[in-house]
This record gives sequence, C-alpha cells and structure tokens, in this order.
Amino acid sequence: MKLSVTTYMMVKEALHERANLLEIAPHLSAPLPIMLPVYKWWQLPYYWAGIKMYDLVAGIQCLKSSYVLSKTKALELFPMLKKDKLVGAIVYYDGQHNDARMNLAIALTSARYGAAVANYTEVVHLLKANDPQTGKEKVCGARCRDVITGREFDVKAKCVINATGPFTDSLRKMDNQETKNICQPSAGVHIVIPGYYSPDNMGLLDPATSDGRVIFFLPWEKMTIAGTTDSPTSVTAHPIPGEEDINFILNEVRNYLSPDVEVRRGDVLAAWSGIRPLVTDPNSKDTQSICRNHIVSISDSGLVTIAGGKWTTYRSMAEETLDAAIKAHSLSAEPCKTVGLMLEGAKGWTPTLYIRLVQDYGLENEVAQHLVSTYGGKAFDVAKMAQVTGQRWPIVGKRLVSEFPYIEGEVLYAIKEYACTAIDVIARRTRLGFLNVQAADEALPRIVQIMGKELNWSEEQKTAELEAARKFLYLEMGYRSRSEQLTKTSEINLDNQEVARYKKRFHKFDKESKGFITTVDVQQVLESINVHIDENALHEILNEVDLNKNGQVEIDEFMQLMSAVKKGQVSDSRLAILMKTAEETLEKRGPVTVDRSGGGV
Repeated sequence: MKLSVTTYMMVKEALHERANLLEIAPHLSAPLPIMLPVYKWWQLPYYWAGIKMYDLVAGIQCLKSSYVLSKTKALELFPMLKKDKLVGAIVYYDGQHNDARMNLAIALTSARYGAAVANYTEVVHLLKANDPQTGKEKVCGARCRDVITGREFDVKAKCVINATGPFTDSLRKMDNQETKNICQPSAGVHIVIPGYYSPDNMGLLDPATSDGRVIFFLPWEKMTIAGTTDSPTSVTAHPIPGEEDINFILNEVRNYLSPDVEVRRGDVLAAWSGIRPLVTDPNSKDTQSICRNHIVSISDSGLVTIAGGKWTTYRSMAEETLDAAIKAHSLSAEPCKTVGLMLEGAKGWTPTLYIRLVQDYGLENEVAQHLVSTYGGKAFDVAKMAQVTGQRWPIVGKRLVSEFPYIEGEVLYAIKEYACTAIDVIARRTRLGFLNVQAADEALPRIVQIMGKELNWSEEQKTAELEAARKFLYLEMGYRSRSEQLTKTSEINLDNQEVARYKKRFHKFDKESKGFITTVDVQQVLESINVHIDENALHEILNEVDLNKNGQVEIDEFMQLMSAVKKGQVSDSRLAILMKTAEETLEKRGPVTVDRSGGGV
C-alpha cells in the first residue's frame, strides 16, 4: 500500500531464494497451497489484487498461479471451514520445509565441502591481538568450550563472524561491553494438533486475527501445525510455551472452523516457543525501529555480525555477510557458488524413490516415504541400518512408536549425523518431539538404550540422558501444560446424570466399593471380557490419571478425568476409553432371550 521500494526488493529477494531452496533440497521442501477464506464481498478483490501482486513479483519463479474459489469449491477443498457468511476464498502457493532437517543438511553439505563443524560448542570469550599496521586491537579468534566434556580450546581466525541469532548481543558485548543492543527477541508459539483438523494438502491463513496478528494453519508431517504468536521475550536457550499463547491460537482456530469441529485443548499434542531475533539497525538514525530485513555490521575490532532476516533468505544473507567479511579483512575468495548447489540428500532423489526402498529392503510403504522425504538419496544408508523385524511384513524397520514412521535404524544414523544426546534424536534429527510429546516420551527408553550401546554410555549417563530428555519434553515441548489440564485441584463440572453414570461405570471396576481401583481391578474386568493388556502398559494407563501417584485411581480422580474430557481439556485418555468400552461390552452380555418372533416352536 505504501509502494516501498525496500519492501519490494525484500519480497523479490525472498521469492528468488524460495525458488532456490525448492531446487537445492527437493526432498525437504515443497510448494504448499494456502487458502485465504473471505467473509466479506469487498475483501475478495482486495486480497486477490494483493496476492496477484505477489505472483507478479515472483515472475518466472512463481510456484503456481493463485486463484479464486467459490464458496462451494472452498468447502469442498477445506470441509472443516466455517460456512456462515463465507463468500469464497483465494488460494496462493508458498514453500514449506522441514526446518531441523534443512539446518542439518546445510551443515553436512558444508562439511563435505571442507568446513570444520562442531555442535555443543560455546564461545567463552573472543581472542584479540594488536594489529601491527594500525596498532588497534583486532579480533583474531575465540576461546571455545566443549559443553559435553567441559574442555576448552582456542580457534584462531583471520575473521570472526557472529551469526548467533537471538544471542547476537551477547557475542557483540564480548567484543565491546559498551556496545548497544540491536536484538529485540520475540517469542513465537506454535502448536501441533491431529491431522484431521486440516486437509492433507491445503493450508489456511487468517490475515487478521482478533489482535491483528497473522495465524497459519498448515498440514505438517501428517499432523496440523498452527501458529504463531508474536510477543517480546528475554533471550534464553530454553524457551517455554505459555498457556495463554496456546489458548490464543486455539481460539483463533475456532473462529475459522465449522461448529461441527470441536477444537479441544486436549488435542494439543505438542507446543513450543521459538525466539525470533528481530533487530534494529545500529547505523540507522531511528534506532528504535525494527529492521524488517537482515543487517550486516562490522565493529571497530573487525567482528562481523549478521543479524535478523528469516529462514527463506539464509543463503543470500550468508553471501552478503561473506562479501562484507572479504572486503573488510582483505581476504581472497572465489565467487559465490551456493546458488543451485544441491544440499545433502538431494542427489539421487526422485518422488518415486520410496518404491525402490520398499522393493529392495521390505520396508513399510509409510516408513519408506518418510525416509525418502527426510534423508533424500541418503535414505538407502538408513535402510541398511534398519533391523530385521522377524515378521512376514515389514521385513526390516522396527518402529520406535507404532503410530509414527520413525524406525530404530534412524537412531543409529543420527549418531553418524553428529547427534550427541537423546534430545538431538527426538527434536533435531527426527521430529517426534514436535509431533507428539507422549509418543516421544514412550520412545525415549529405547532411544537411550540404542545410543548408550553405540556410544558406550554408563548406566548413570543413560539415566541422566533420559531425565534430561523428559525435562525437555515437559518444559519446552508443552508436556507440562498438557499434563496440567488434569490436576488435583481441577474443578469437577458434571451434572447429576453424568455423575451417576460415571459412578456406575467406576463401580463396575471397584466391585468391593473401596473407593479406588488398581491395575488388578482393571485386569480382572478385562479378563472377564477376554481382553488382555500387558501389566506394564496397564500401569502406565492408570498412572496418567493417578494424580497423587499412590498407585491407585480414586473416584474423585476419575470424576476429574471425565470432567476434563467433557470440557475438551483432555482427549484420547486411554483409561476413559478403556473403561467406557469395557462397560459397553459388559452391558451387551445381558441375558439372551429365548423367545422367537412369531412364537415359533
């Protein structure tokens, strides 16, 4: 609307880099159609014009042309959409990628081209020396610490580049304590909910939420991801998603979905907070205004800082930073070669590559598709590490958890990809921790067991890894806020009929009227209807509801559970579904009538 040349160039650069990203990592990135529902007639031409400008700026790099949909067609493609007052929709195309895997692919590719890479390494302080020509102090390296072993070492360099995102200012202050902060960190919360909330291949954009922010609602890894919020925060290595932000996203989602679709708090499978490193330009007159693009600055001592920007433009940001470093430090270098440079896994990838995996190794179709979309041409290296199942089918590929296509062989391969901790595996090599915190928690013991054997961990180290990973899931991936939906102080909100019905159900298990049930009580009822559940699994099921952790579920705890289920705070409770199913089965086993219709003989 403001006809800003700067904004135009920024969008054009982003669209160029988007096209490059889709080309160099086709296994990790793909175009995604996104629907913008329209509920007022005047908005249709307004939004259409804006999105067509987006297509126009993209030029020949436009993924696919945007188009307008009628109300009927919009509901056909996105049946969960709210029908009332809907006049139509506009669909445009953008790119989507697996960010953690993309990050890793960039690091692995750079290593193959000669870079020395290290994770779990932090800067203790910068090294400085006097420049013999100018007599001024110049940055000449960094004192680093191996976080895992605690060992410290020096890295000497002609040029040091600070590309540390939200931690930008802490590095700049190592160079000069007097320097002013340029980073204004902003927290963005995302949530993951079941895949049935959105179509498999259509996202949704809410351009104007109740407080003016934009909300995306996208299919991701066969789930649905919704976000994001945008609020000031302090810099931390362990951001925690807040309940207020989670509920804000859920409320905005409710506004756009049909009343038939009950948006429940209990459906949030994972939630996390990320920190966006928004920056102000230190060379600008208005130092308070946020720079929408990235900035490159060079300190008096020669420290090069790149800050701001976004995922899409990472490559052009790196090119611009190196150009500045080469010029400032009189370094020799060949021209940039990263445009069109294929990333790790891109070579040999085709959309049908998974078929060869199924045919050559006997992997499940879903697992093969997952491996190819995650590792690209390297999927065969992972398949070679997959264990034989001993079953007729699949022949190889033991899953870490039954409902996700992650296999045990990926844990071994993750170690080859520099994974050092169990958290690396569940969050940064696979995406299990981001998709379902409970599933990740269930997979952790086996992951730790595999890593412990491969890395020669002691029993103490295995225990420490398991505790650290569970703490990560509990605090940083939303497990705490999920588990806090059912607490000892939860209000029971049930009417008299519901209370009577649930008491009746409870007493079918508590036959001795003890006021509580144990695994033994549940096991006896299940055996009477020929259902057999492993004792350890049964203990886990009861433990989810056992709020005071005394090994039994009291009637008050059961009532709190059923109230939380009613309010949507808890979903997929195994105990609630198990007891309901058992009760229904028992009631069907009433006396069978011997009368025949028509009074036959």
